[in-house]
Amino acid sequence: AIENIDIGGPTMVRAAAKNHAHVAIVVNPARYKAVVEEMKANGGVVSDETCRDLATEAFTHTAEYDSMISAYLTGKQPKAEQGEFPDTLSLAFKKVSGLRYGENPHQGAALYAEMAPLGPSLATAPQIAGPALSFNNILDGEAAWQCVLEFDEPACVIIKHSNPCGAAVATDGAEAYKKAFDCDPVSAYGSVIAFNEAIDASCAEVMLDNFIELLLAPRFEPEALDILSKKKDLRIIEIGGTGEPFSGKDYRRVHGGLLVQEYDTDPNDRGDWKVVSTASPNDEQWDDLVFAWKIARHVKSNAIVLAKGRATVGVGAGQMSRVDSASIAVEKAGKKASGCSVASDAFFPFPDAVEKVVEAGAKAIIEPGGSKRDEEALAVCEKSGVAMVFTGRRHFRH
Repeated sequence: AIENIDIGGPTMVRAAAKNHAHVAIVVNPARYKAVVEEMKANGGVVSDETCRDLATEAFTHTAEYDSMISAYLTGKQPKAEQGEFPDTLSLAFKKVSGLRYGENPHQGAALYAEMAPLGPSLATAPQIAGPALSFNNILDGEAAWQCVLEFDEPACVIIKHSNPCGAAVATDGAEAYKKAFDCDPVSAYGSVIAFNEAIDASCAEVMLDNFIELLLAPRFEPEALDILSKKKDLRIIEIGGTGEPFSGKDYRRVHGGLLVQEYDTDPNDRGDWKVVSTASPNDEQWDDLVFAWKIARHVKSNAIVLAKGRATVGVGAGQMSRVDSASIAVEKAGKKASGCSVASDAFFPFPDAVEKVVEAGAKAIIEPGGSKRDEEALAVCEKSGVAMVFTGRRHFRH
């Protein structure tokens, strides 16, 4: 039976939901019509099943409200008082949409957005063209977007399976795309691509011959959209701005728990870096080292990035040994490795990976340092007149 249909403050809502055996609590206006129709059809009675369903919706509603307040107040507490990671973590996410599927077609999936917005976000940005997004589209899109935000100059990042297979900065988006695509044209097929500036007609034109799964940018010029409409099944997301990368906390689900960490940020302050070799990088090599170091942070470990002219020429990602990553990067680069600069996301445990890139033609290397065999790696560089820079900071990405 029904005694009352009520919408009130959080306390009243919770009280009504607790008493759902006798009370139908409706917090969603979209449910009004269905509840009224059920009452009319059943002589003023709302079924037990409907009351339980409404109570569940009510508790979810108040939980969202409480989580938003908790998150807000936690953020206002001084770190010395609250601690950087609270003892109890309350999170509130709102469903944005269902997805075509998860990592594989047999897996269901959905996209949720944080209730407290953090600025421009892939979770809330409008999709302005193309078929529905998949779970993998969004993961790759996030990887591309976070990487391209590393740069103030016009930049393009091409992602395949969460790893950059091409990245570059240039005077405009079209040129950045061509340089990034030239790194690994084979892997760029079926990729996800992000730009940090508006896409114009000239940039759209140069992408027409490549199959692209998803394209992201702060904005798309109308002429560019007309050109890109020729590409069948191209998904386009307009982020609407750039904003700050790495805001908030990084959450990763484990069975029965949640890992929480700070995002991996890096001020890229050369004042903290140390040239440990006799040879010092020239201005061009410095530019490439800084560029490669930024990209390496977004490549799954073990990561080796070869760069020249502020564009990747070879990327080795996700291998169980650093020398294997170096071998892949060198193979991808081919003759373009000659004169390149190299970034390694962690120190070289053995000199073999250093030997691999030096033999390929590397002229400068940047790495965290800190290995027991640093001197052996440095000796390889000294023998060939290669500059080596230690940053003192590791960038594993699992």
